[in-house]
Amino acid sequence: MCNRENNDILIGKIKYSNVWPVFHHFDVPRLPQSSRLVTEVPSALNRKMLSGALDISPVSSFAYGYGAKRFLLLPDLSVSSDGPVKSILLFSRKPPEQIAGGTIALTNTSATSVNLLKIIMEKAYGGRPTYWDSEPELDAMMDRSDAALLIGDHAIEASWRDHGYIVTDLGEVWKKWTGYGMTFAVWAVQKTFAEAHGEYLAAVCEAFEASKRQSLGDLTPLVERACREIGGTPEYWTRYFGSHIRYDFGEQRRAGLALYFRYAYEMGLLDHRVEIEMWSDNSLTRVKK
Repeated sequence: MCNRENNDILIGKIKYSNVWPVFHHFDVPRLPQSSRLVTEVPSALNRKMLSGALDISPVSSFAYGYGAKRFLLLPDLSVSSDGPVKSILLFSRKPPEQIAGGTIALTNTSATSVNLLKIIMEKAYGGRPTYWDSEPELDAMMDRSDAALLIGDHAIEASWRDHGYIVTDLGEVWKKWTGYGMTFAVWAVQKTFAEAHGEYLAAVCEAFEASKRQSLGDLTPLVERACREIGGTPEYWTRYFGSHIRYDFGEQRRAGLALYFRYAYEMGLLDHRVEIEMWSDNSLTRVKK
């Protein structure tokens, strides 16, 4: 476990609506050891996990690939899509295949979507755009660019505006191009923590699964919260949580993510090949020996 003053186990939480079903009914005080949630944008959680400052957290898929040797993935938990995701969006004046040599502003909040865009622009469209990093503010991004990438709630809110830009859903592009869904985030645990806290980790996995089941069984609380805090209509959020975002991480999800990692390695975005390693209850046997 990470060194800290009060010895709380630290669990990361993404500061976007796309993880709400996994966390909405996740009751931290009922966990078997003293635990605390740390809520940040994906890039901040990625840094904290890579530095060892968090024990368990959803992380961008690319961040998992970067630090895969020190992490295990929790079973059947992800933020994925099987087509349009509605919250990983490229805004442009021309179709993206026509700006393959242009300038694209990148959100500074997630590595997975940034590198997915680079993979699509180079491998699917044969381009080599110029990129620059920006705060997620569409108007400022487009002042200096041919296109702008936004993710999460920033992308959702921008998609509702009447700005006249072409909106390209990267989840949809990936699905049409590869035949696979795209996994944008996974739930990771530090290997050293997993080895020492198997029973606790089993309880955490069950609590996440229970929250996910309860949330997806009745979306009303999430839909009402999203309308209140972000805007939009109940119909939009019902489709978003119930259809566009997928929270499983089965064989097909893992195969699509493995392809993403392969392309990232081929392009030099990762300097090593990635083997996806899962945590399972079998770890308890190893811990108890």
